[in-house]
Amino acid sequence: MLEQLRSLEEEALAALAAVNDPEALKEWRVRYLGRRGALTTLMRGLGKLPPEERPQVGQAANRVKRALEEAFAEREAAIKAAELEAQLAAEAVDVTLPGRPVALGRLHPTTQSLRRIYEIFSDMGFQIYDAREVEYDEYNFGLLNMPPHHPARDMWDTFWINDRVLLRTHTSPGQIHAMREFYPNPIRVILPGKCYRYEQVTARSEFMFYQVEGLVVGRNITMADLKGTMENFVRRMYGGERRMRLRGSYFPFTEPSVEVDVDCVLCGGKGCRVCKYTGWLEVAGAGMVHPIVLRNGGYDPDEFTGYAFGMGVERPAMLKYRIDDIRYFYSNDPRFLAQI
Repeated sequence: MLEQLRSLEEEALAALAAVNDPEALKEWRVRYLGRRGALTTLMRGLGKLPPEERPQVGQAANRVKRALEEAFAEREAAIKAAELEAQLAAEAVDVTLPGRPVALGRLHPTTQSLRRIYEIFSDMGFQIYDAREVEYDEYNFGLLNMPPHHPARDMWDTFWINDRVLLRTHTSPGQIHAMREFYPNPIRVILPGKCYRYEQVTARSEFMFYQVEGLVVGRNITMADLKGTMENFVRRMYGGERRMRLRGSYFPFTEPSVEVDVDCVLCGGKGCRVCKYTGWLEVAGAGMVHPIVLRNGGYDPDEFTGYAFGMGVERPAMLKYRIDDIRYFYSNDPRFLAQI
């Protein structure tokens, strides 16, 4: 039986050396080490041997079994390593290739318009004044010549936090804050910020939008100064070929009051849904600061005069980039930003 064990070991090791895949390795294990394998079958014959031969043959059988199991483990590890190496080679990445370019973000068109407006008015000597978005009723309406139950309040329907506090409907409350801070010095400021109005969302109006308020207070300030400021802004913002007109209007906090219109860039003055088919697009409301507002800000209207204006920010962006629906600004669609 010792000779049979030696022959079986040589045969099994030779067969194992020829195995190159997991399936063949599994078959080898069943053939030689399985419950019905060659080695197991041979070892069952130990009981038929004379008692004095059994210890020697048993030791030899155990040695052969250990040798075959160790050889099997080594071969299994070698096959797995070869498979992993082949897989890595098939999925190899050439690290010497240049990396994919990183997509850069873009400034929102509202931000671009704000920066352009800041630049234009800065060149005209205006400074930026930040005012609060959450405002008291007194500042949003009362001190701007709109006491309780004044019908003009209906023009600025808004979101109320409580009976006294609201989300500002326009940037005009900043006029009072600025005047009370700068008094008795002359003022030339713009007040940018977000406003809120409870109104229907359409192609040309949103419930949330940006405005830029302008305020100039000093001695001998006239309507001619206001017109010159608006003309210079229109030329620089929309192009030298743009036409501007002033229309008489009404605002409780200015007297006289005007609307500043620019011929519609989108339709060239022919009429479209953005300009309500008039050929003109309103870009600002303006006027001379009402004497009551001046007095509420701390200035004597007999000594000081001033003008104020308020303009949207999305509207200039719509004109500049030919955007025909204001809802795109707050739709959170990255394709919109990619076009600007």
